[in-house]
Amino acid sequence: MRKFLASVRDDRLYAAWLLLATTGVRRGELLGLRWEDLDLERAKLSVRRAVTVVRGEPVATEPKTAKGRRTLSLDPATLAALCAHLQRQREERIAAGPAWQEFGLVFCRADGSAFNPEAVSRHFMHRVAAVGLPNIGIHGLRHSYATAALAAGVSAKVVSERLGHASVAITLDVYSHVLPAHDEEAASKVAAHILGH
Repeated sequence: MRKFLASVRDDRLYAAWLLLATTGVRRGELLGLRWEDLDLERAKLSVRRAVTVVRGEPVATEPKTAKGRRTLSLDPATLAALCAHLQRQREERIAAGPAWQEFGLVFCRADGSAFNPEAVSRHFMHRVAAVGLPNIGIHGLRHSYATAALAAGVSAKVVSERLGHASVAITLDVYSHVLPAHDEEAASKVAAHILGH
């Protein structure tokens, strides 16, 4: 993931790739984000809708579950990338003039209109191939986020909430392979606490 992100720093969608990698949001949730869903001062993002494809056209929908509606904290690097993206978008709006279509989308085409999610996936795959990385697909960033979070010691409950899973059981079913090392660590920590060493 680090190699991919370093290779796309000049990409118009760099902030999107970084946001996917550091929050685990779904592609549709990313494309449904509006600027009103971001609180840049508090470094928070609210997932309130997603974009899907219906008869070849992007359509905004509500999240599938109540857990899908969530607020996520943003790290400083992702926040900085989003601020830079906002400035670039303001410049694009001026350059587009009356052709600009105002939908308030964070990630949109150069005229403000919504991306087709499949086009974003193709662009992602093109950038992955250009670096010579395995073909993981855009959803792979979500899996990479979850794996990295669990490996870093973030609790499965918190990871589950950030991913918008309906329950922590779903998270554990999908990502339990990441946890064996944590089991060994837990054994040592609990024994040390009980035995006082």
